[in-house]
Amino acid sequence: MKSRLAHWFIGQPRSRKALILIGADVVFAVLALWSAFSLRWGILFVPRNIEWTLIAVAPMLAVPIFIRLGLYRAIIRYIEIKALWTIVQAVALYAGAFAAIYFLPFIFYESGIRNLPRTVPILNWLIMTLLVGSSRFFARWWLGDTYARLGGGHKFSLQPKKKVLIYGAGSGGVQLASALSLGREFEPVAFIDDDSSLHKHKIHGLRIYPFSALSYLIDRYAVSSVLLAIPSAKRSRQSELIRMLEPYAVHVLSMPCVSEIAEGKITFDSLREVGIEDLLGRDPVTPNPDLLHANITGKTVMVTGAGGSIGSELCRQLVALQPSALVLFELSEYALYAIERELLSSRNGGNERTPIYAILGSVTDAPRLTKICKTFKVQTIYHAAAYKHVPIVEHNPVAAIRNNIFGTLRSAEAAVTARVETFVLISTDKAVRPTNTMGATKRFAELILQAFSAEPSVRQSTRFTMVRFGNVLGSSGSVVPLFKEQIKHGGPVTVTDPNIIRYFMTIPEAAQLVIQAGAMGGGGDVFVLDMGEPVRILDLAKRMIHLSGLEIKDREHPDGEIEIRFTGLRPGEKLYEELLIGNHVTETEHPRIMRAEEHVIAWADLRKRLECLDRAAERDDHVQIREILLQAVSGFAPQCGIEDLLWKRAQSGAAMPGPEEIDKKKPPFENGEGRRKNQAANKFEEAPPDETEKNL
Repeated sequence: MKSRLAHWFIGQPRSRKALILIGADVVFAVLALWSAFSLRWGILFVPRNIEWTLIAVAPMLAVPIFIRLGLYRAIIRYIEIKALWTIVQAVALYAGAFAAIYFLPFIFYESGIRNLPRTVPILNWLIMTLLVGSSRFFARWWLGDTYARLGGGHKFSLQPKKKVLIYGAGSGGVQLASALSLGREFEPVAFIDDDSSLHKHKIHGLRIYPFSALSYLIDRYAVSSVLLAIPSAKRSRQSELIRMLEPYAVHVLSMPCVSEIAEGKITFDSLREVGIEDLLGRDPVTPNPDLLHANITGKTVMVTGAGGSIGSELCRQLVALQPSALVLFELSEYALYAIERELLSSRNGGNERTPIYAILGSVTDAPRLTKICKTFKVQTIYHAAAYKHVPIVEHNPVAAIRNNIFGTLRSAEAAVTARVETFVLISTDKAVRPTNTMGATKRFAELILQAFSAEPSVRQSTRFTMVRFGNVLGSSGSVVPLFKEQIKHGGPVTVTDPNIIRYFMTIPEAAQLVIQAGAMGGGGDVFVLDMGEPVRILDLAKRMIHLSGLEIKDREHPDGEIEIRFTGLRPGEKLYEELLIGNHVTETEHPRIMRAEEHVIAWADLRKRLECLDRAAERDDHVQIREILLQAVSGFAPQCGIEDLLWKRAQSGAAMPGPEEIDKKKPPFENGEGRRKNQAANKFEEAPPDETEKNL
């Protein structure tokens, strides 16, 4: 009955709710005055003529004052304790007005005002304050509890609220508990805090316990989740707490960090899943402002691959550094549209004056790249365009060679021709002693920039820098979102090998360090980002399962919910990644950026290799391609054979159409002279050697 009445009240329009509250206050005004007389006389008071008049006047005074002070505009189920002061003020004003009438002799003189007790107005004020104030907070509890059980459209939900513990009894935890008590999903049952002085005390009726009581609380209240309410704690401290919670079968969620709350990006009661960045416990290093602004502020900057994981984050951070213009260069139309729309919608302050140019194109299109650089007078290029998914590249090596190697070559040539000041290549840890085609192509790209930097004519116009780092969290193809999706669907969680390890870094931190590293060095430098400690992927999978409140299903725990299945290394994958070649590593002015000394191939020699590689790619000669990569890339040790899908299909004996058949199937405009002209325009070897040197 109680729930149905509350449900009915919640469903009423706001005007009707206000009338109900006014009616209640009319009753309270009458009841308070009658109670004041009864308490004063010590008997159940029976009004006389004059008292009846006073009882009629009381609500006529109270209601207009309450309306004027906004007591009927508040949403009762969300009313806060500070609203009590407004209630006290409103009732005090009413009591003062009533007392003035009560003691006016010219109104009540003939009726014996001298016989009316003088303490009645004071008692009336106190009782009225108690009735009005307590009624509001009782309604807040009653309606809030009922509303929390409602589903969409004001229908009752049969799902009970989840019992949760709040870790942290500070201001964040208190606000979170208050907000969740009005919500529909979680019911806080207790606080946990490390401060022993708070233990056994209560906040909002919830007792504060030490961490040692966690098992007891989980069993007693059937707790399903632990909410971390320590937004101001360092990431290393949060990581420590998460490790402590791992053995318990509870779902761990956390509040956003203080900076996100302060910037208005998110509210304090917005809970999120514990991310890999929380597990890593890596505290960010304060960036060097001089390095951040050196190549950006007041300059025209271009980002190739602007719609990718790293490219898009670079664009976000570059806009905040106020370049004179930002050129977004991207092959994918949708990715370009998405990042342009995001940057334009998030503009604020000085960023509104930064022109943003979204340009479609391929990094293999040298004339277009040169024209863009000259037209916009580009001064800094961040080259993030690359194919980097290891198994896919292994199955499509020619496409990766065109994009990763020759795309870098064409971009670098365009930079030199347009006299771009700085060119920064986004490289990878897989370029170190690569075991796959993707890593070999990225190392070849590094060799191109190193060779260019060794040319005196190039040094005078463009400074080339390479920045190498490992896996970034949340990037396309990252294992973390894959694990989350697999856990969400009940598993199994797939791990390639029980011993595989990887380095991880957040995308914002990687982009920030890339910008700073790009401002260092004199040309041809290979910078390596400090990725912290390597992470064993199997351990990562186990931790993500545990922190989702689930048990691992294995021989020892046959009743577990999520199974971990090993699939074996995919083509080109290796158990561990390296960030350096050789032992010649030096520190820089930034604690998380190092400089590596690398083997360099002279441009004259490298150019010949590029010509051979181009001809081999044109013919789909994968044996020759593999041989060229093995000769050029130091330490390249393929973990698999040639995995190109077309080549393997041909080798298996399947019928493949010959060149004549292909030409017959092509539209007329792709045959004959038109096709030969396109081939000539695209062939690297068509340009005389001295012409390439001239461009450099």
